Amino acid sequence: MQYDVLIIGAGSAGLSAALTLGRCLRKVLLADGGRPRNECSPGVHGFLTRDGVAPAELLRLGHEQLRPYETVEVQCLLIDAITPQAGGFTATGHGTADDAPVTLTARRVLLATGVTDVLPPLPGFRELWGVGVLHCPYCHGWEVRGQPLAVYGQGRTVTGLALLVSRWSPDIVVVTDGPGHLTPNARRRLRRQKISIREEPIVRLIGSPQRELQAIEFEDGSQLERAALFLHAPQLQRSTLAADMGARLTSKGAVWVDAGMETSIHRLYAAGDTTPGAQQALLAAAAGNRAAILINESLTREECPK
Repeated sequence: MQYDVLIIGAGSAGLSAALTLGRCLRKVLLADGGRPRNECSPGVHGFLTRDGVAPAELLRLGHEQLRPYETVEVQCLLIDAITPQAGGFTATGHGTADDAPVTLTARRVLLATGVTDVLPPLPGFRELWGVGVLHCPYCHGWEVRGQPLAVYGQGRTVTGLALLVSRWSPDIVVVTDGPGHLTPNARRRLRRQKISIREEPIVRLIGSPQRELQAIEFEDGSQLERAALFLHAPQLQRSTLAADMGARLTSKGAVWVDAGMETSIHRLYAAGDTTPGAQQALLAAAAGNRAAILINESLTREECPK
C-alpha cells in the first residue's frame, strides 16, 4: 500500500486527523477537495484560542502546522471512487477537470467530506448566507444578541429552534412561508415565550451590500424588519463516496459510524459533519483527532498481531 491512511476532506476534521497521524509517523495523503462549508461566514466562533478567526485563516494555520510532518502529503485532489481490496482500498481521483486520473492505495480511508446546506429557493437566502442568514445560534447568536430576529421553518423543527434562539433575544418571530404545521402545544409554547408567528408566504429577503439582513418581504407587500434569520436547513452529503460503496447511512442521510468511528465497511472511517451529531468546527477537529487515534491503534494491532 502506498499510504497508511487516505484522508478525504481537508476541513477541521481532516486537518486534525492528518496532524495526529503525522505525529504517529503514519504515511498519510490528505486529499483537499476544495472550498469549505463555512467559507461564507466572517468568523469561526467557539473555537478555543481561535474565537472569531476567519475560516480561510483557520485552514491556512492547519496546513501550515502540517508542514513539519514529512510523512503527511497534501494534494488538491477530488476522489471519485474507492474500491475495497485485500488489506485496504484503491482510490481513483483527479485534480482539475483536465488532469489525468490518479490511482492510489491506502490501508485505511477516513471520510471527512462534510455536508452541503440546502437553502430555500427564495431570493436572499443564498446571498445573505453566513451573515444575515444563519444556521447555528451557538456559532452566531452572540453576534446578533438582543436584536430583532426571525426563525424560518415549519413544524417541530422551527419550534425547537425558535425556543433555543430566544436565549439570545427577547424579540423573536417565527416565519413559516405558508402553513406552519404547528401543533396547538407548539403554538402555546411559543406564545409563552412571547414568540409571534407569521404564516404568510415569503417573497424575498432584503439585505445590505454587507450581506446583513434588513427585512423579510411577504407576498402581501408587507415587510418585517429583522437583523438576522436562523434556520435548520436540510443537508446533503458533499460526497457520495460512502453511499456509492454501500456504507450504512442514518435516516437523516449522515454516514453511520460505530463506537470506534468505523463505518459499516471494514477499514473505512468517518468523522466531522459527515457523521451524525452536533456540527461545529471545534467538534469536527476533536472528532478528527479521535478518529486518527483509533485508526493508528487499528493499524498497530494489525502490525503487532497476538
